[in-house]
Amino acid sequence: MLCPYCSHNKDKVIDSRTTEGGAVIRRRRHCISCSRRYTTYERVEPTGRLMVIKKDGSRVGFSTDNIMRGVANACGKRPISEDAKQRIAQEVEEELHTEYEREVPSMIVGERVMGRLRDIDKVAYIRFATEHLQLSTLEDIQRELDDLAIRPTNSVDQQSLFIQSKAKKPTTTD
Repeated sequence: MLCPYCSHNKDKVIDSRTTEGGAVIRRRRHCISCSRRYTTYERVEPTGRLMVIKKDGSRVGFSTDNIMRGVANACGKRPISEDAKQRIAQEVEEELHTEYEREVPSMIVGERVMGRLRDIDKVAYIRFATEHLQLSTLEDIQRELDDLAIRPTNSVDQQSLFIQSKAKKPTTTD
């Protein structure tokens, strides 16, 4: 490990402990060259590269940064901490890597994010849902608001089932 202060590669581990439910190891290190202390974090990197299948059929590599960008846009100036936003992205990433081996539809990624936003902040949820579900009219948004008021919270699985059933229903315009 290179020291961030002097770039020397000899250090001594002073303390190690797990964080984030055992998914990460936090290490306090002491540089032998400059005697300064710094912290490093180790986490398991998934072995296979997860690909996201976009709506147009193209495939792109999974990126937590894309989730963070979408969550940040949805949250805007809402009173949601950066830790909460990062936790959403991390939980979705871990969940998808556990459930999908190689490819995951983008609709599933969006559903997982929507479910978590819904539990944290309903305004952020509506902002994200407007883009993800491509709600283009006031009637579509009002229907989603009505559904939001009726549906129970705290269940990503119920959220996924609702979105899947909604996607299968034909939309009618009067």
